[in-house]
Amino acid sequence: MTHLPVYQVLPQLKDALSERSAAVLIAEPGAGKTTTVPLALLEEPWLSGQKIIMLEPRKLAARSAATYMAASLGEHVGECVGYRVRMESRVGARTRIEVVTEGVLTRMLQHDPELHGVGLIIFDEYHERSLHADTGLAFALEAQAALREDLRLLIMSATLEAEPIAELLGGVPVIVSEGRTYPVSTIYVPTNGVEELPKRTSRVIQRALSEQEGDLLVFLPGAREIRRTAQELLRAGLDSNMMIRELYSALPAQQQDLAIGPDASGRRKIVLSTSIAESSITIRGITTVIDAGYSRTEIYSPKSGLPQLVTRRVSKASADQRRGRAGRVTAGVCYRMWSEEEHGHLLSRNIPEIMESDLTSLALELAAWGVGDPNQLSWLDAPPDYAFRQGQELLTQLQALDEKLHITPHGRQMAALGMHPRLAHMLLLAQKMNQGSIATRIAALLQGRDILRGPSHWRDQDLRSRLDMLCTYERQGKSAEFDSGLESNLTSLLQETKKMQRQLGLPDQEHVLEAEHPYTDIGGLLSFAYPDRIAKNRGDGSFIMRSGRGAKLPVPQTLSRAAYMVIANVEDTGADSTIQLAAELELAWIQRHFKHDITLVSDVSWDREAGRVRAKRRQLLGGSSLTSRMNPPLQKNRLQKLYWMELDKRG
Repeated sequence: MTHLPVYQVLPQLKDALSERSAAVLIAEPGAGKTTTVPLALLEEPWLSGQKIIMLEPRKLAARSAATYMAASLGEHVGECVGYRVRMESRVGARTRIEVVTEGVLTRMLQHDPELHGVGLIIFDEYHERSLHADTGLAFALEAQAALREDLRLLIMSATLEAEPIAELLGGVPVIVSEGRTYPVSTIYVPTNGVEELPKRTSRVIQRALSEQEGDLLVFLPGAREIRRTAQELLRAGLDSNMMIRELYSALPAQQQDLAIGPDASGRRKIVLSTSIAESSITIRGITTVIDAGYSRTEIYSPKSGLPQLVTRRVSKASADQRRGRAGRVTAGVCYRMWSEEEHGHLLSRNIPEIMESDLTSLALELAAWGVGDPNQLSWLDAPPDYAFRQGQELLTQLQALDEKLHITPHGRQMAALGMHPRLAHMLLLAQKMNQGSIATRIAALLQGRDILRGPSHWRDQDLRSRLDMLCTYERQGKSAEFDSGLESNLTSLLQETKKMQRQLGLPDQEHVLEAEHPYTDIGGLLSFAYPDRIAKNRGDGSFIMRSGRGAKLPVPQTLSRAAYMVIANVEDTGADSTIQLAAELELAWIQRHFKHDITLVSDVSWDREAGRVRAKRRQLLGGSSLTSRMNPPLQKNRLQKLYWMELDKRG
């Protein structure tokens, strides 16, 4: 380990943390910071035998870092080094280093603001600027100032601009580790932008295979491009001694481990990955990186209140992170699928997630922390006010905040579940209705990647189809209709379901009994999570939500005939948003469970053709008219008033 570049600055880092409450460490990709620093600081006097908590941006990175450090100590994970990610924990009584995903730290701080027994929090790969990392740092800074002056904070990154974060921490020292373990050369290969990305990427892969030795890591924007690139490579005819591995967050842990570990048969490996492999993990054998230059992320539109999936060019910082993956085990090469001139026009850094995300979860976390105004905390970038207020409005609708925007007992229960407030609200209400078992399956489906693969223009948008598939697999197990990838996803969903059931204190039921959990309640349960997306059919596969905004199914289907629906997943695509996932909803359910949101309006008008008064009574849910019917005859004085008004108009 002493050959790693970061080792040379460890004395400076130890001195800085001995004298100050925080520090910033900047070290290039491959310098060894993730797995070297926690172990090196473990016996520092100021730590006094307390724990080190290290945050990683993803589950895979947390598991990988903990496994590597444990192995370097000759131990198993869960002894001195362990990890905790959402709904999974491998820590023991003597664990001193806990590698966690960022949401776990927030839960720890909410439960114990003093963080008893913790002496150091390391924010690894902070340049990714996830919403959870920014929230965790804001909470940690307040806890440090008010309760734990002895608590140390360490920010680590390869590409972060150090001065602003050092200033936020109180003008703390910045330690810079120069150089990387192995050099990486860069080859720019601009490709024809007219041709589809998978085809272009396949050609660059074939070129790299002929020019370089060792394994390849290829960065693509999403799972769809990964699958299509794999198909292009197979069509081109790969050598039998080559193996394609896919790597993205929705894959089960076992498949992710196959991608990052060496091939059991010693074959040359091509790893097709999203940005999940951009930082914190070492994929053994990688000597060549191919960067297609794109990433895919979901951003929030404050204007529409809806999410929007965008594919955008990577920043220079992300490109440098990706390039660094080629120099982890030996000298490497990075092929960039753009020109050097184009590189100069890329954004310097990623846009912080807090600036373009749905802030409902943040608003709930802050309310649970006792903060109604985010400006009371310290941020590198403060949350946008409008998006934060929208989050508070939704939380009020979900009964998590009262009229004064203070957290309610129900809101505290929601926050304790550690999932999006929409799903937490649904689960808690469903549990009271003895529908918790089916609700956990719905929540698992909504949290994961859509199990019905393919473009939205030909797949079914009905949540019922997914639930039927999940419950069929749960009852029958393997089937010829399920391919291996689908089986793996369904297995992961069932594991997630069981974890949620344990969290809610539900019996660990093996099967879903249709008689006990009527499928007609799917839309009803979903409406608890998405009350703002209850929608009425207006014909031609088009619906109007209670906000007054339109949404359209991409293709005609059974769901097109639903009089009412609730939309779980909708993408902002213009005037009419595109429905990605929804369920039919009964009018009686709306009238029973949302009666306090329904307003009655009487419309009275003069029908010139008939020469008479027309009166209608409508039930409105927001901007959507639920029902409309003719009113009984008007009282005599109202009729006379309308007649005189009509006569006045005619002069």
